[in-house]
Amino acid sequence: MTEFVLGIDGGGTKTLAAICDSTGQVLGTGQAGASNIDDVGLKAATQNIAQAVSKARAEAKLEAAKFSAAFLGLAGIVSHEDRQLVHGIAKTLDLAPLVGVDHDCRIALAGGLSGRAGIVLIVGTGSSCYGVNQKGLAWRSGGWGSLISDEGSGYDIGKQSLIAAVRDIDGRGAKTGLTDLMLSSLGISNPDQILHRLYVTGLTRAEIAALAPPVLELAQNGDAVALAILRKGWVQLSECVVAVTQKLKLEPPEIVLVGGIATGNSWVKQELQNVILKALPQAKFSNPELSPVLGACLLAQGLRISGG
Repeated sequence: MTEFVLGIDGGGTKTLAAICDSTGQVLGTGQAGASNIDDVGLKAATQNIAQAVSKARAEAKLEAAKFSAAFLGLAGIVSHEDRQLVHGIAKTLDLAPLVGVDHDCRIALAGGLSGRAGIVLIVGTGSSCYGVNQKGLAWRSGGWGSLISDEGSGYDIGKQSLIAAVRDIDGRGAKTGLTDLMLSSLGISNPDQILHRLYVTGLTRAEIAALAPPVLELAQNGDAVALAILRKGWVQLSECVVAVTQKLKLEPPEIVLVGGIATGNSWVKQELQNVILKALPQAKFSNPELSPVLGACLLAQGLRISGG
């Protein structure tokens, strides 16, 4: 009898679900909205996970099939209390008898290096670095959320670009193309409308992160202020990689980059790698072998085989 496993990759922008059979073949995938509980809350996260699973079931033509195991890797899940909340979601949705829960870094590393020891650096809406060594010991650096961390992420770039724009407007900072870019991205023409747009209409973390892609292009085209924002973020991200490397004694570390900011622009990817190589000259960079959601499926397969 064929057995099926479910993998979930939930972040601050979207949720992906994948269904695999016992041989690892991908049978169906589905996508829905964000499932970072810190961003959207428990109810919306549950609904979006359910929607992504439903779409994956439909594509796989397995609407009624039972999953032997499921693994959910969600952004922001670091504490026991966080994991219990996600286990509650899995129970509410009756996903599987065996359920694993962890942060999105773990599934990104499992997929990126197909289970090998190494480091994953995620730079998307948020940012985080996570590694596992040959002894199975794990360590995470960064990823403490947008209020106190998420260095170099889309959110951080968006926020710092808004700060640079108002400093330019005030005359406190350097002139920069970020000013016009931020105004147009916010859909306003008058700087005096910024307060209303930010604090009355409001911007979600994902909307602030969505300001980042054109900033990357502006920096690449020579805007000094935009480039300084990116370079500061790259240094901070490299510090996370160094911390994980040293803690786990990974010499040399194999590193995989994941996330829209780290991989969506080839120039940014190369510059980020260059900064890391200055700190860790022996580091080896590998392209992701599998996506994070398939990394979740790999971990679910492990649960199925081991029985939990």
